[in-house]
Amino acid sequence: MDASVFIKKWKKVDLRERSAAQQHFLDLCELVGHSKPAELDPTGESFTFERGASIHDGGEGWADVWKRNFFGWEYKGKHHDLNAAYNQLLRYREALENPPLLVVCDMDIIKIHTNFTNTTKRIYEIKLHELDTPRNLEILRNLFFDPEKLRPGYISVAITIEAARCIGEIAQSMRTRGLAPQAVAHFLDRCIFCLFAEDVDLLPVGSFSGILMKSKDKPLAVQKKISTLFTAMADGGDYGNDDIRHFNGNLFNNAEVLELSVREVADLLQASGLNWSAVDASIFGTLFERGLDPAKRAQLGAHYTSRADIEVLVEPVVMAPLRREWAETRAVLENLLKTGKKTTAAEVADTVANGQLTLSAPAKKKAQAEVDILLHRFLTRLQQVKVLDPACGSGNFLFVTLQMLKNLEKEVLDYALAHDITDYRPAVGPWQLYGIEINLYAYDLAQMTIWIGYLQWMRNNGYHLTDSPVLRPMENNFFNKDAIIDLTDPANPREAEWPRVDYVVGNPPFLGGNRIRKELGDEYVNTLFQVYKDKVPATADLCCYWFENALHHLQNGIINRVGLLATQGIRGGANREVLNHIKENGDIFFAVSDKEWELSGANVHISMVGFDMGEEILHILDGVPVNSINPNLTTNTNVTTAIVLTTNLNICYMGPSPKGPFDIAEELALSFLMQPNPHLRPNSDVVRPVISATDIGNGHRAMWTIDFAMLPAEMAAFYEAPFKHLETFVYPIRSQNNRQAYAEKWWQYAEARPGMRDSLAPLARFIVTPGISKHRLFVWKYAESMCNQGTHVFARSDDFFFGVLHSRVHELWARAMGTQLRERESGFRYTPTSCFETFPLPLPTEEQREAIAVAARELDALRNNWLKPREWVVTEMLEFPGSQAGPWARYITDADANGIGTVRYPRLAPRDSAHREMLAKRTLTNLYNQRPAWLDNAHRQLDAAVCAAYGWAPDISDDELLTKLLALNSERAQP
Repeated sequence: MDASVFIKKWKKVDLRERSAAQQHFLDLCELVGHSKPAELDPTGESFTFERGASIHDGGEGWADVWKRNFFGWEYKGKHHDLNAAYNQLLRYREALENPPLLVVCDMDIIKIHTNFTNTTKRIYEIKLHELDTPRNLEILRNLFFDPEKLRPGYISVAITIEAARCIGEIAQSMRTRGLAPQAVAHFLDRCIFCLFAEDVDLLPVGSFSGILMKSKDKPLAVQKKISTLFTAMADGGDYGNDDIRHFNGNLFNNAEVLELSVREVADLLQASGLNWSAVDASIFGTLFERGLDPAKRAQLGAHYTSRADIEVLVEPVVMAPLRREWAETRAVLENLLKTGKKTTAAEVADTVANGQLTLSAPAKKKAQAEVDILLHRFLTRLQQVKVLDPACGSGNFLFVTLQMLKNLEKEVLDYALAHDITDYRPAVGPWQLYGIEINLYAYDLAQMTIWIGYLQWMRNNGYHLTDSPVLRPMENNFFNKDAIIDLTDPANPREAEWPRVDYVVGNPPFLGGNRIRKELGDEYVNTLFQVYKDKVPATADLCCYWFENALHHLQNGIINRVGLLATQGIRGGANREVLNHIKENGDIFFAVSDKEWELSGANVHISMVGFDMGEEILHILDGVPVNSINPNLTTNTNVTTAIVLTTNLNICYMGPSPKGPFDIAEELALSFLMQPNPHLRPNSDVVRPVISATDIGNGHRAMWTIDFAMLPAEMAAFYEAPFKHLETFVYPIRSQNNRQAYAEKWWQYAEARPGMRDSLAPLARFIVTPGISKHRLFVWKYAESMCNQGTHVFARSDDFFFGVLHSRVHELWARAMGTQLRERESGFRYTPTSCFETFPLPLPTEEQREAIAVAARELDALRNNWLKPREWVVTEMLEFPGSQAGPWARYITDADANGIGTVRYPRLAPRDSAHREMLAKRTLTNLYNQRPAWLDNAHRQLDAAVCAAYGWAPDISDDELLTKLLALNSERAQP
């Protein structure tokens, strides 16, 4: 059948729906060349007329036509209400397996409603007399053969981004005119809600956008009319010829209306043309906060946290126990409906027919009543669930949680409807959510985000919005305050109290321990440290205080389960102390150890942690069931229980920390070295090459430093040129330092590490490793070098010790005890206390000790030969005055009676510019990235020698190795 024949035939037909519907559909199949239902699917499994379906309002219904994964189709008689037909499909689309297209038709018009996940809704309308156009025929063919081609290209994420951009530009314009930023944000929040309400028919069409259109050149008129509309929305009532619903919820109470410029009115009118019903509320708050908060405007184009990422945490923490409850309830319901008893093990007195139990009418009625009671009990349970986000931002975690709760509620309601229980309507809502947020922009926006998401869900799932008022006040649910310190009594600060809820989820702010004071100020930080003394280490990340406060509320029975994000550094160092507290007092039942995330517009790596008081039996780590989860978010061997060994103390030190520009370029350093001083001491006493983590891994930067150690100012001043340099460049910075000791001793390194200096004094050489690096590298350095705070120094000079440190045994322990930064490429942090002082060294025989030393010397020699091939370098000699009592003592020649002589310092330099470029690529990081066979062999030889000293096989597994090291740690720790 061609299109013209189809049109001619159906123009004449005036049959009732029941008589015409199936024939109309069969003709369409012929028109597009598609097999008819009985031909394609004789059993009706996937393509059929009269597909049975449960509907929200009770009982069973039928889709007139259904094709799995394609469409559900509802017919009406000519000129009947197709919107009613669409609402009918909405009510039982889940029973139709949620097809991507919902079609309604009265034989005169075909309306195709898209039903794809995470896209804006779109309607394709085909009128009978226009059916033969190429575009309409293409739409029909896609309907039958390829629904994906009808997926709207303009998805809701794109609309949300564009809407946030438009509103952000209006906000910036208004702020530029001198309007208060918070007043601008508050006003635009209300405008955003009106645009949404208009597009979902909560406001009459044109009630807001019409103001902008009719008075676009009269800003004062716009201001007045919007004020009148806001007043009507606050209490309900007449607005012109329209009856405005009662919105309330404090959203429009005392809502100040700001005057817009002509350009801003035009921009807002343009924004009103977007499909606001399709904004994606899971990212809505984040994007609009960036546009409304001037401090976050720079993040407008940045990535946002997706719904799927948030669900990774919400699902195991909030939904998993509720789903278990529903599964258990449903199993009882199934047994009741089948046997009349709550358990299948109970004796059943009913007759058996055809292998199925058949209940008598009284038994069935009794079972149905019990089913009703249990369903009511579970739905009431869902409606009483309370969830808190104690750092809620603009509400995206709470919104996603609400959506997941609503979806579970709908699943229960659908089950009830399928069993002829029709008394229930959805009752889970925003009033079950609680939020704490200190940022006023986010606090205001969060509540609106959640309401928009809730209203969207109700509409998209076919439920009428009959509540009056539409919104509810949320002042008892959301709090604009500090979530970790209560300062209502400044003289007696204490941990902030959170509301009593079932679940806590959220993403507390990340701020490294070394940045907290700078960002939050001394007074606040001193109070924070006072309140959480002996609970959270002072160097821990800010997010750790949320973990500690959550544990406090768990222990006091105020909350039941917690799921929080953290910097992935929470797995080690000072941060891990809070996870130790959690494991000591409760348990970690869920964790994602390392996941990419978006934070303040930047991609970072985070950890997710779910914990309770030990009630949860199931433990999931990185998506895999495990027996337990350790504080470092690993399983199996819990190395975090290792303790410091006294034999390892006073060996490993962090390098000195300057807290100021003490480093100088080599050219300036060499000039200082040649300048005399009035006390006849050489400047080489205090001018030395500086070694950083970068120098170790990526080649020397040719930087030097001025190090007065612990010299008093009157002695340091004798070194005229270096002292004058620090006076000019360091004093202005250090004299303003908040720490008195740093300010007073401005010419000294802030942390000079006298203990390290005493330990190194008798040694000709020592071992250094970067504090943070991708590869765990160890190198030899000598007394003339100053290793800064980016390194850790070992006061040992023997090859045996070097070999043990550079073995697989020690590296595996260090990685387990240290902290990975972001992804593996960014490296991991080595700390003296956790990584070395807990490490049980081997107790070798003399033969074993020598074998390790030989392998270590071989490794070091091979690496040095590769780094500085003799064919590419020449030896250059630096000469300058030096003292036998200074750091250059081993290079002194021709010393006089006072020990002052000439330093003859040999060093390797490139032969020429070409070799300089070649040598620049020869770094330890590049070498270990490549890990050539000779290097791998050298390490294997070293590893075998070290394992032999422990009495272990060289191919010992990682977990067994860690288990044995932990046992040794425990054994060595005994008195």
